[in-house]
Amino acid sequence: MLNLSRRDFVASAAFAAALGINARLAIAPAFAQKTSDPVKGFKTYKVGAIEVTAFYDGIWEKPQDPAFIKNASVAETMDALGKAGLPTEFVSIPLTVIALKIGERYVLVDSGSGGQWQPTAGKLHANMRSAGIDPGKVATILISHFHPDHIFGLLEKGTNKPVFPDAELVVSAAEYRWWTEAGRVEKLPEARKPLGRRIQAAFPTWKNFRLVDGEKDVAPGVRLLPAPGHTPGHAAFLVSSGNAQLMVSNDTAYVPALLAPHPEWQGAYDQDGPLAVTTRRKLIDRVIAEKMMVCGAHFPFPGAGAFAKDGAGYAFTPVKA
Repeated sequence: MLNLSRRDFVASAAFAAALGINARLAIAPAFAQKTSDPVKGFKTYKVGAIEVTAFYDGIWEKPQDPAFIKNASVAETMDALGKAGLPTEFVSIPLTVIALKIGERYVLVDSGSGGQWQPTAGKLHANMRSAGIDPGKVATILISHFHPDHIFGLLEKGTNKPVFPDAELVVSAAEYRWWTEAGRVEKLPEARKPLGRRIQAAFPTWKNFRLVDGEKDVAPGVRLLPAPGHTPGHAAFLVSSGNAQLMVSNDTAYVPALLAPHPEWQGAYDQDGPLAVTTRRKLIDRVIAEKMMVCGAHFPFPGAGAFAKDGAGYAFTPVKA
């Protein structure tokens, strides 16, 4: 995403080879948005013996808004987008969901938007089927946090019935308890109250949640890492197999065109801005120190790449889709 002149690390040749990357995918218009969707809505690569498939769920071309980054102006965000080679009249926020095939078991990380987040999103299930994966065969869903683009895919539109009634839903206990505690809806900002009501109406009635306290293994080769700030119980997931690692960062550094060069910027959706910044730096520093791949829900599709130190900030090198 960044047009880099200074960087001390790029994605390794092995990483590129594992992803089968040697050219940019052709693209064709599919929606009314300016950014074309990828022709192929999924990409498969390996982390050791674990097969990872990234699924495109859509994109939000968010209009420029002075409140989007709390400690930066629109002019500054537009400048960062321009330097990344992106359109500046809006912020490109694609949504990617990944599935891990561990043995014969499918583990999904988040559930996508369920077509209930933005009009140009909701492609997860169609792209899963195109990849030969039946959504009904998903055994486990690891939930990073309870924002709409990550959990509305769990809820049937209009009824709140579970879309994955047979899957185990794994989430940090801190996230679950914060959103479902008595009196929480009344404490939320007006814009968040409908989300809080929906969560409280549905999730406490479901029996397939597994709550995880602290850092813990949640599937073979997958460890939940507390990554708070974006939400109180936001989680990342570390995927390990043999000598290979993948950091599934979710929303820790959600728009790398903005937050790689400016990790100190606090997003409007970061519930605790200063804590989100601390968590972001800690996670990215670990990714760099251990020379691991990283993917994010809102990174350029297929949502994977590498970070490097770049002065006081970072440089992000995306995988070419």
